[in-house]
Amino acid sequence: MRVLICGGGVIGTTLAYFLARRGVEAVVIERCEIACAASGGSGGFLALDWCDGSPVSQLARRSFALHEELAAQLDGAAWGYRRLDTLGVLASARRDLGPYRQLDSPDWLDPDAVVHGKIGSVETTAQVDPARFTRAMLAAAVARGAQLVSGEVTGLVGARDGVVAGVTVDGRELSADAVVLAMGPWSVRACQWGPLPAVVGLKGHSLVLRYTPPREPQALFVELETANGEQASPEVIPRPDGTTYVCGLPEHAPLPADPARVATTPEASERLRAMTACFSSELAAADVVATGACYRPVTQDGLPLIGPVPGIEGAYVATGHGSWGMLNAPATGEAMTELVLDGAAQTVDLADFDPARLPAHDDPTSHSRG
Repeated sequence: MRVLICGGGVIGTTLAYFLARRGVEAVVIERCEIACAASGGSGGFLALDWCDGSPVSQLARRSFALHEELAAQLDGAAWGYRRLDTLGVLASARRDLGPYRQLDSPDWLDPDAVVHGKIGSVETTAQVDPARFTRAMLAAAVARGAQLVSGEVTGLVGARDGVVAGVTVDGRELSADAVVLAMGPWSVRACQWGPLPAVVGLKGHSLVLRYTPPREPQALFVELETANGEQASPEVIPRPDGTTYVCGLPEHAPLPADPARVATTPEASERLRAMTACFSSELAAADVVATGACYRPVTQDGLPLIGPVPGIEGAYVATGHGSWGMLNAPATGEAMTELVLDGAAQTVDLADFDPARLPAHDDPTSHSRG
């Protein structure tokens, strides 16, 4: 059996890995680079139970376990897998937050920054370097017979007849027994090829700073108020390679037609650095290794699309994971493999993620407007 996977992000590469483990000929098609979008620009934060109480809970818990299994099987040190504690932090340039202090602050936080609680422990939170993890999944898949094809997917072959026969890539047809659309927010282009719900991109910005916190690593989820009253919620994730990742500043901005054209919004990096200085002047003063921006794929109801494309046999979609794409990729790849090969997923119930639950997008050109 031959399965074409459109998109070389973390969803596509983990799917390729699980398909290859079953002996399937998996082909990943990517027009830019592996992990060129959100899969390379995210924080790589993983949580066992932060999705509890929502339809994503089962997917998240299974995926958290799979991350640990993959790290043990494939040398997770190569992509920086480790467990870590996670703290909730408050900071304000306008008022005293002392009464909210519940725990002692780490040495690298300023005295006015208040730790209001431990919101994750080494039992429940972990991290990966997202780009390295995504590339490692592809490498592991290729080692088991998968392939990587460079090019832009421009259509489904056979879609009008109701049975997919492959895809068109840069004007040529590639045949397949099944096709999986995993192009993040760019999956909205596939609404031109079949009745799929809308997927939009939520833009976020990030800094990677040359900084290693003293003592044990701890991820921080910060709620802060600047001197001018601006509210923000930056996330801070130290990495084993001697850098610390800071992200925030979500915004609704037009999605470029080409992922290679995603760019940081002017002044966003300096705003992030200024926000960082509100709770850790030491971290804010560190050298900047990289600045970045990415678009997380989100759907109308906030749940991912994982399942068959309505009305087109052999066509599937896996996208819309929002901020939890890195966490939920392994369980998505595993369950999608079961769906494609066995007719139904066994490890995770995908009913809540069925694309048919939402109306089909009626304006496929809107990907250029955001």
